[in-house]
Amino acid sequence: MNTKNDLTKDSIIRTVITFSIPFLLSNLIQALYGAADLMVIGWYCSPESVAAVSTGTQVTQIITSIVSGLTLGGTVLTGKYVGMKRNKDVKETISTNLTVFFIVGIILSFLLYAFAVPVLKILQTPQDSFMLAVEYVRVCAVGVVFICGYNAISAILRGYGDSKSPLMFVAAAGVLNLIGDIVLVKYFNLDVKGTALATIASQGISMFLAMIYLNKKDFIFKFKLSNFRINLAKFKELAAVGIPISLQECMIRVSFLYLTSVTNSLGVNASAAVGIASKYDVFAMLPATSAANALAAIVAQNYGAGEYKRMNKALITAILFAFPFSMAFFLWAQISPQSMIAIFTQDKGIIETGIPFFKTCSFDYLAVLFVFCLNGYLNGRSLTVFTMISSCLGALTLRMPLIYILCKKVPDNLGIIGTAAPLVSGIMAVYTAVFVIYIIKNNSLINKKIPLN
Repeated sequence: MNTKNDLTKDSIIRTVITFSIPFLLSNLIQALYGAADLMVIGWYCSPESVAAVSTGTQVTQIITSIVSGLTLGGTVLTGKYVGMKRNKDVKETISTNLTVFFIVGIILSFLLYAFAVPVLKILQTPQDSFMLAVEYVRVCAVGVVFICGYNAISAILRGYGDSKSPLMFVAAAGVLNLIGDIVLVKYFNLDVKGTALATIASQGISMFLAMIYLNKKDFIFKFKLSNFRINLAKFKELAAVGIPISLQECMIRVSFLYLTSVTNSLGVNASAAVGIASKYDVFAMLPATSAANALAAIVAQNYGAGEYKRMNKALITAILFAFPFSMAFFLWAQISPQSMIAIFTQDKGIIETGIPFFKTCSFDYLAVLFVFCLNGYLNGRSLTVFTMISSCLGALTLRMPLIYILCKKVPDNLGIIGTAAPLVSGIMAVYTAVFVIYIIKNNSLINKKIPLN
């Protein structure tokens, strides 16, 4: 195994930083897909189109969350076997992961297209924006297989110890997406359909570039038809680790979708403002999500190698790495929320409606840093059942009921409604930290969960 992919060596601070930065940049560019869609629509189209894309991307993010959660299972298992120096198991994990996700992509594509209308009705999409939102979601549905393919390849590379190659692939896609958005919306007047077409085309190109590039390199797996097969034992392992992660990601998105549904009933301005805020949620939480996902790969390799103290140090390092970035977004939202909204739209009604919501919901940028990093540590140790239960409880028994109560009591006060997310994240951070401290002090618990041989 090439030592440059070994995350069990070198200074832990250097390992976390050098591995996390490409991860952060990759996630930043990937997040620009939806943001670019919304910005271009805001520049050249109506508020109804802005609301349609903001709601539509909430739906497509559910699919992305399901996929990224499942593929993180591939990162963890690949990392574990890399740490254990078991190349045969690494190859079988990669083969199974890619084959499964091709099948999953086809299934999810069909489901998203078929159920676009009922899902958007559940979200109470404003009537003026409804058909535009349907059009956006259905076009995006065609490209789900590309989302699955790109994320599966990137997850495998990160488990293998390579966070730089995914950055190259997604950078190419980001540039193509922005160019496509402007050309199709501004010059071809395709409105929301144009942004969706640009997104799926860029992701497809990114996936194929990744396959071609890796085939030309000395990578452990070659992309040819005969190598795509499912190993039953590895499939069971991937399912055991990946499904709980996917469910926790899905529950987080469902709770945000519920917020979208509630605020959609408050009118176009509220719908657009919360939709824009959701875009900033993605960007402001990128340092936390990037550090957490990088941490999962680092912990997985070190766990496979039996380097327990090293992976515990990685947790603290990851939190310290992400904190300044999260704080910067928080301060921006507190000092000048209007400038954040204005990047997406100049509509005064949307800006005025969104300011109080941005000021309160931005406290979540800090709270989720601890939740995500703690969960990333647990995911790397394959304790994904706990993180799944934690996320389900947070979404279904805390966040969604609180949003419901606040919207019923103060329907015209988005500032108060915005307190729901940070309050729940703070509670989750506390009980997750207690569990992490417990397992660190009782390492026998984790050894019973996943043996090293």
